[in-house]
Amino acid sequence: MSDSTEEQWAGPYFVGRTLIEPTIAAWGTAEQQQRYLPGIGDGVDVWCQLFSEPGAGSDLASLATRARQAEGTWTVDGQKVWSSFANLARYGMLLARTDPDQPKHQGITCFLLDMQSPGVTVRPLRQLTGEEHFCEVFLDAVVVPDEARLGPVGAGWRVAMSTLSAERSGLSGSSAAGGVPLAPVLAAARHSEGWADPVLRDRLMTLLVTERALELTNLRAQGGTRNSAHGSITKLAQSELSQRITELGYELAGAAAACTAEDALTPEAYALLDSRRLTIAGGTSEIQRTIIAERVLGLDREPDPDRGRAWSEVRRG
Repeated sequence: MSDSTEEQWAGPYFVGRTLIEPTIAAWGTAEQQQRYLPGIGDGVDVWCQLFSEPGAGSDLASLATRARQAEGTWTVDGQKVWSSFANLARYGMLLARTDPDQPKHQGITCFLLDMQSPGVTVRPLRQLTGEEHFCEVFLDAVVVPDEARLGPVGAGWRVAMSTLSAERSGLSGSSAAGGVPLAPVLAAARHSEGWADPVLRDRLMTLLVTERALELTNLRAQGGTRNSAHGSITKLAQSELSQRITELGYELAGAAAACTAEDALTPEAYALLDSRRLTIAGGTSEIQRTIIAERVLGLDREPDPDRGRAWSEVRRG
């Protein structure tokens, strides 16, 4: 993918192009693929992901949004949060619980939701940077036709795994989408008095080596050696590297990074604050480490006292 194409698919179009398109291609019916994929490919339709909830973020399988079936349609009630660009989205990929008597990873079904449906309310959330990238979405008796169900009833968790895997790989495979490049900070350091400091140069070299190793890892994955945990490995490395780069960039700029005559953040302050989201979006660093520990290192699964119990019997906060 060229730089110009990366920029085109960043921002509001990242979710549809990187997460939703491959999931519909894998799980959608021929009719769904014919209806939705052209709008994503042509950059016409913005999509959002309706996964996380106030009580189900890192533990996504605990989601409580309900979908009840009657006469060929589903009625959805619940609340979603941290949905990127939901205020701009034409469609959303929605996870809802359709059978509360199944264990929490089962009884979940995925739907392709028309965001203009009656009962859908979107409220943007203001971030540290002052932007409104994330939204909360309220679903009040939203009617969804069964034709908009993606995958079998009760298979929503497996559908979601396809999406999340694509998200983690996407967030680590493109600087425009999910990372902060080192080059501008390196250039700034070369033109500053700090360049004479061997400790600073050593820190820059450590970041440069990490960035190059990540690029090579992504190239190797594109060559066909990707495994189920690849996205977690590179997403963890990319997000934490990006934060270290912005912290060093802010430090290099000195007091000027914190002061501005205008009512706006300096570029260094914006990058520092904006990078905080990178270790949360697409699954926190703690979640990625758990996946790597279990799937790569072969360590024991994380204890779950509710494993196998019906979702309706699990105590929730």
